[in-house]
Amino acid sequence: MFTLISAGVAPGIALLSYFYLKDEYETEPLSFVLRIFIIGALLVFPIMFIQYVFHAEGMATSKVARAFFLSGLLEEFVKWFIVYFFVYDHYEFDEPYDGIVYSASVSLGFATMENILYLLANGVEFAVTRALLPVSSHALFAVIMGFYFGKAKFTRKKRRYLFLAFLLSFLLHGMYDFILLTQEKWSYYMVPFMLLLWWFALRKIKQAKALHGYEKIFSAKSQA
Repeated sequence: MFTLISAGVAPGIALLSYFYLKDEYETEPLSFVLRIFIIGALLVFPIMFIQYVFHAEGMATSKVARAFFLSGLLEEFVKWFIVYFFVYDHYEFDEPYDGIVYSASVSLGFATMENILYLLANGVEFAVTRALLPVSSHALFAVIMGFYFGKAKFTRKKRRYLFLAFLLSFLLHGMYDFILLTQEKWSYYMVPFMLLLWWFALRKIKQAKALHGYEKIFSAKSQA
């Protein structure tokens, strides 16, 4: 049991630590980051219940609906809502990169709990595959979401970037699940997809860091 739980927790904590330590200017309060992580973990249970109801009632049974609605839209919207409701207007969200930290917190909390439950049901032999695919993909969707949360917070195009924060993470998540559900030899498609996703996410991290200092200019102009 301890081995299973450790294997389930380790990838999420490792990735969250990576994104957290990438914040070179003003590290976020660890207590707040962990609180958002725990909220993300608790989200698994209501989402699993909603997904179960849809399956039990025979709704959204097509592979497209399962990939883009039950997984992509439902999961990413709930994570987007948590960041918007609990973090977006919080005083600790004071630079663009913070959007990535907090989006990764909620998403990796969700992915970690989901991973623990999966390994408890199916065995520790799936730990490596789960770490490389579901857990890391949740983290990368979150990086993209968080980048646009940061843009929304510190530019005048708030609605546009808030919409992009949800839309891109939803579409990428849906594409990820669609590949798994529809392709018999899914690894042929998943490897290039994940490589492109890593490239895109790391590029957004670099861009978010480059925006450091812009938030002060924007704040000054807003107060003028």
